[in-house]
Amino acid sequence: MAIARPANRRLDTDLEGVEHRDHGHLAAAEADLRDAAATERMFDRQLLAMTLPPATEAVARMLVTANEARARLTEQAATSTSLRQLRRYERRLDAANAPVEEAVRVIRSQLGLPPPETS
Repeated sequence: MAIARPANRRLDTDLEGVEHRDHGHLAAAEADLRDAAATERMFDRQLLAMTLPPATEAVARMLVTANEARARLTEQAATSTSLRQLRRYERRLDAANAPVEEAVRVIRSQLGLPPPETS
């Protein structure tokens, strides 16, 4: 929870910005996307540094793999040269959330933690 809460807040702020606050501002949206990718990678490093039960560690590694794929896609979206091009990434970015969210649910269940606040 100590690494998840701050990362989730930062991601929420970044992605909320892309969807709303920065909707008409390409440079601001790109900056938020780059920050989101950096946050995803920071979370992955912190998660992998934790000592977890073997079954949970296996799921954590799957989570990191899915999260890294999402971070790469987020970085690709951040290189968009127009708002129209950026919007084409929205469905793919949303779809990339599903395996991450599922792995998070499994890890929380295995560790006896409450479900995520948002999904």
